[in-house]
Amino acid sequence: MLSCGKVIGQLTKISRHGQTVCLHRPPQCAGFISFNSLLYSDDAKDKKPYRPPGTTVKVEECLPGSTYQNSKATPTPPKISRPVCEVRPDGLCPPSCYEECNPGGQGGIPPCREPLLGEEQRKQLRYWAKVLAAVFVAGATAFTLSRLKLSDDKVVKEAPKKEEKDKTWRGRQTVKVPDNSQDIPKNIPYLLVGGGTAAFSAFRSIKTRDPKAKVLVITEEGDLPYMRPPLSKELWYNTDRSITAQLNFKQWNGTQRSLFYEPPEFYANVPDIAESEKGGVAVARGWKVKKIDVEKKVAVLENGYEIHYEKCLLATGATPKNLPIFETAEDDVKKRVIPFRTTDDFLELENNIHDPHVKNIVIIGGGFLGSELACSLARNYRENKRVYQVYKEKFIMAQVLPEYLSEWTTKRVVAEGVQCIPNSEVEDLELKNGKLTLFLTSQNAIQADQVIVAVGAEANTQLAGPSDLEVDPDVGGFLVNAELEARSDLWIAGDAACFYDVRLGRRRVEHHDHAVISGRLAGENMTGARKPYIHQSMFWSDLGPEVGYEAIGIVDSSLPTVGVFAKATDVDTPLAAVSASDESLRSKSEEDVASGKSQPKLKAELMTQEIPEAFQEKCDTDKDPEKEMKVKDFGKGVVFYLKNDIVVGIVLWNIFNRMSIARQVLARGAQYDDLNDVAKLFTIHDD
Repeated sequence: MLSCGKVIGQLTKISRHGQTVCLHRPPQCAGFISFNSLLYSDDAKDKKPYRPPGTTVKVEECLPGSTYQNSKATPTPPKISRPVCEVRPDGLCPPSCYEECNPGGQGGIPPCREPLLGEEQRKQLRYWAKVLAAVFVAGATAFTLSRLKLSDDKVVKEAPKKEEKDKTWRGRQTVKVPDNSQDIPKNIPYLLVGGGTAAFSAFRSIKTRDPKAKVLVITEEGDLPYMRPPLSKELWYNTDRSITAQLNFKQWNGTQRSLFYEPPEFYANVPDIAESEKGGVAVARGWKVKKIDVEKKVAVLENGYEIHYEKCLLATGATPKNLPIFETAEDDVKKRVIPFRTTDDFLELENNIHDPHVKNIVIIGGGFLGSELACSLARNYRENKRVYQVYKEKFIMAQVLPEYLSEWTTKRVVAEGVQCIPNSEVEDLELKNGKLTLFLTSQNAIQADQVIVAVGAEANTQLAGPSDLEVDPDVGGFLVNAELEARSDLWIAGDAACFYDVRLGRRRVEHHDHAVISGRLAGENMTGARKPYIHQSMFWSDLGPEVGYEAIGIVDSSLPTVGVFAKATDVDTPLAAVSASDESLRSKSEEDVASGKSQPKLKAELMTQEIPEAFQEKCDTDKDPEKEMKVKDFGKGVVFYLKNDIVVGIVLWNIFNRMSIARQVLARGAQYDDLNDVAKLFTIHDD
């Protein structure tokens, strides 16, 4: 459309000039050339004032005695000025002035000059003049089009350079594997839609119960299944970028491992999986399922290709939320904003942060992800970067932790080098001279070279409409029954599942442990187990290797809480926990402890143990935590969340490998007269 507009504009100018062609005197007006000087007196001695084209001559100037006649006594024929003709509205030249004044030569004034050409010759000259004008217009149009095409070609040729620049981080352009949908089997016993942790856990479960099972995983991402927790923690502690580029990281204890659950050789080739006698797992990457026909058991890809299945699992995960002010911003602003979640997001951010021009990093959000990223970046890029964390609450993680603990955590993050901006949201922005400025509701304005949005995620339920699946209107996610089944032979697991918790009601959980356990259960049920989902999943967060916590149940700071704390030792850190288990995934280490011989049990004798001196704090929402606070440091402890005096959630602060006990406390659903007795179960005072 832009090119057409340019051409039309050029044609308008050309046609406008074309209307000024004057053909009354052929030698004087041919095409676009004007021989105006030939209209003046042919006497070289006669110096007449120059009149610009378009000047209208008064009739009096053609009469005897005018200033244009020779005033000498010597009788000579009067010299009449012949001005340039004025173009009529119809584009033709009018008769010249002297022809209108004295067509017959009356009054001693010479008549007008006889035409130089005959009528027939003038007609031919007009014809060829029109042909010449048409040729000129066509030539000008062709020239304009060629210039525009050359400009477009230049843009097209220059585009790959920009694409190469965008590819400085791996995975920015998702490549389809296989590249042709015809290479994807049309029939498969087990189909898993989504390639995250839940899908990985599901196909491991399927293969455990059915060793020769043929499993096909279809994922929109370009990577094989990988773990997400290190993206905001351990990966940022790499000092060797070549290791980071391979998505390898070191655990807190220094052990190096890959972000991917399995190496590429673990997986079968997609075209061969249907015919494999030994079975296996194949992953089709970069492909999107747009519809599930539940009755026909058919999954339809984005290009219409159909895959028939016997059992299907939807593990579509979640998408990070963005702020409307960034979604509607211009492209130059969007390039500086990353809603953080995937490996692509990590690699892009890691690439941008190593740009020396990126000085100010602004993280939007005060939850787990935003706080982990802020702490990781501030600690590892303290020398040449400024890290800001903007959040609408009073302290970070205020929606989860009681206020006194949230305040302590905020001070800890500030000590790491994060510049916290509380009670603030982005209300406006400005991009001027290549500099992005964010204007906050707290009347602050900060310059941002890189913006990271960490304000939560929403379940990927785009398949619900085309596939006639139900979505919970309150918490989101596909509605499933106790066995994680949405329809016949169709299961949901991970972030996208909205399940019913017999203790805590309808829930949707976005944590690693839930993805592992729900995926495992769905895989078992796909092979005929028919087990209900009664697991209480846990989650964890580490603010570096020194401070971390694990939580389970409903951990909502609006609920009344009771906290029991004690002095921490060197072994009460995430670093010590990982060193003891050699496992950075806290849910995995907790599971290993629970399944071993050293599994902690609820014993009656623990109830009678004497509790050493410790800090106990009961924090109701209507109390001022600052008045209640008795100690400045919370080394380690247990925080209980109460609803109707029943424990519905537990946070283990710098206490690790005790989650099995927390699950048993929640499963009881009982009221406790003194939570000090319950705190004994976690042996926080043994040291």
